[in-house]
Amino acid sequence: MRKLLISVALSASLSACSSINIDNDTWDFFGNAIPNSLEKLPFIYRPQIIQGNLITQDNVNQLRPGMHKKQVQLVMGTALVQDIFHDNRWDYYYGMGIGHIELEKHLALYFEDDLLVRIVGDYQPLPPIQGEGALRNQETIISVPDWQPPRRTLFEQVLNVVGLEGEDAEAAQEAAEEAVGEKTKENAPVETGSGKP
Repeated sequence: MRKLLISVALSASLSACSSINIDNDTWDFFGNAIPNSLEKLPFIYRPQIIQGNLITQDNVNQLRPGMHKKQVQLVMGTALVQDIFHDNRWDYYYGMGIGHIELEKHLALYFEDDLLVRIVGDYQPLPPIQGEGALRNQETIISVPDWQPPRRTLFEQVLNVVGLEGEDAEAAQEAAEEAVGEKTKENAPVETGSGKP
């Protein structure tokens, strides 16, 4: 009897599972709940993940229209994706993060007759600052941080409230230091020279 009840309960639960329709968003939420919660714990090791080719602005600045594929490969490295059906497009991908990919960069280079004609992606070549190809009539903007007066000590703030500033404040501070010095001399124990009790 016991075996019969177990088999009925097992078949009912399995048939119920097949009839439940769970959409992808719900499955992603509940299916990833434990891994996401474990990822936030401080004692769980999360390795640094680096994938693809490192894409930097300096490398992209070296690219010029009309460069041969070999020259581009020297600057950027071998493309991560080279489609055999579209030989005139190279795709570069760079992803990094801790535990999972947090930063992604994409770059696509298009060629015609093995010469670079177009760059599409997260980076674009910037013009050089000086020399050939530099922008003319550049407006120079200099940002200067706001000047902040030096922080005053509590004593200086009290003197400011009282109305003593500048030389008067320095004289008052010296007088206060002398008064503190005299007070410590008065409280110092007096030694006797006899040496006998």
